[in-house]
Amino acid sequence: MQKLGWPFLAGRNITINKADGVYLYDDRGREIIDAAGGAIVANVGHGRDRVVEAVAEATRQHSYVVPPWLTPSRQAMLDVLGEHWLPDHLTRVHCTSGGTEANEAAMKIALHYQQAIGEANRTKIIGRSISYHGTTLATASISGHPNRKHGLLGALPKFPEVASPYPLRCPLGSYHPNAGQYYVDLLEDIIVSEGPQSIAGFLAEPIIGSSGGAITPPDDYWPAVTDLCSRYGVLLIMDEVMTGFGRTGKKFGHQHWQIEPDILVSGKGLAGGYAPLGGVFASEKIGLAIEEANYPVMFNTFGAHPAACAAAAEVLSIMVEEQLVQRSASMGDYLHQQLHAAFDQHPNVAEVRGKGLFAAIEIVADRESLEKFDIDLQVSGRVVASGLKHGVFYYGGGTGEVRDIVCMGPPFIVSESQCDQIVSVLRQSVDEVIEAI
Repeated sequence: MQKLGWPFLAGRNITINKADGVYLYDDRGREIIDAAGGAIVANVGHGRDRVVEAVAEATRQHSYVVPPWLTPSRQAMLDVLGEHWLPDHLTRVHCTSGGTEANEAAMKIALHYQQAIGEANRTKIIGRSISYHGTTLATASISGHPNRKHGLLGALPKFPEVASPYPLRCPLGSYHPNAGQYYVDLLEDIIVSEGPQSIAGFLAEPIIGSSGGAITPPDDYWPAVTDLCSRYGVLLIMDEVMTGFGRTGKKFGHQHWQIEPDILVSGKGLAGGYAPLGGVFASEKIGLAIEEANYPVMFNTFGAHPAACAAAAEVLSIMVEEQLVQRSASMGDYLHQQLHAAFDQHPNVAEVRGKGLFAAIEIVADRESLEKFDIDLQVSGRVVASGLKHGVFYYGGGTGEVRDIVCMGPPFIVSESQCDQIVSVLRQSVDEVIEAI
């Protein structure tokens, strides 16, 4: 028999035979706390029978139906989204197979809208310097993630880029009171220099995902950005693939501020890891303009797969019934308290950051100067490996330039005692790696 390589590139690998609740079980039967929720995906926890049964029933009824047609599971997902989740101004729904496709679709929808209203010159979408939006050529290009562009640079399309808000490392000084306005001014400079009539949209995460490690902007940043986009006719495309559906202690990450994105992109938590699914939600004015212009919003073959929609309907219903968004907020507060107690005075941890059950630490060679460890030392990878050895799985983050980030995003059903173990093992793992270095 031919031996096949898995994964595509050889490297360290483990076999997970089962997952249940907040735990993973490897092929030796070892119990591992899933402190990362996989890739910050699992929200209601692993092994929920009612989700499994809903997926099985949807599959029994429909192996495949083209995405534009309705099925009972698609309608069930739409019902729970409309009743409990989506902001009132977002009325149009387009589903994909995951976050990458959703971001790509959102970018195309923004371009279609500008063309539909007669803004033919608006063909540019601005991205940010620390970000991650997907794996296609377009989404990889607009992402501020140098590590994931290696070997592709000659083929990637070009997008204007603005600095991401990074309060810890703001050029004005760490946590500078004017940091928010500083980063807003940089965005306006880009819009003006590129030509306001050439900009279709601005694509950004409300709280930077694993590429930056839960970097949260100053509170005045997003309201000012929203005003700026409105003034220049630029659509605000909010990438909530990682931060959406309760992860940050709000239904959506942007709701920590009083703002309304024109297009909202989701993935990961939409179906909680039970099936591949992404969602793009747009305002009525955007949908109506594209509709009247008779432009296509082309579906992905497996977008809105009936089984995936069944999973989403159940996951979203469970979160409502069990008040898991509120639990993400309260358990997030507890997790952050414990992280601050463990690391606020640590000489090699620059910052604990994030919101809700999305948290990260940034490891540095020197806390005072913010000097980084050499990239070849692979500090965060070694911390993740140490954590696994001690029975906890963390999610390594960073872009190469931003590095030595360790992220946490456990299922919302995580307990205080499990949070205690997540923090204590992380402290132990950081100390072991630093001592070895």
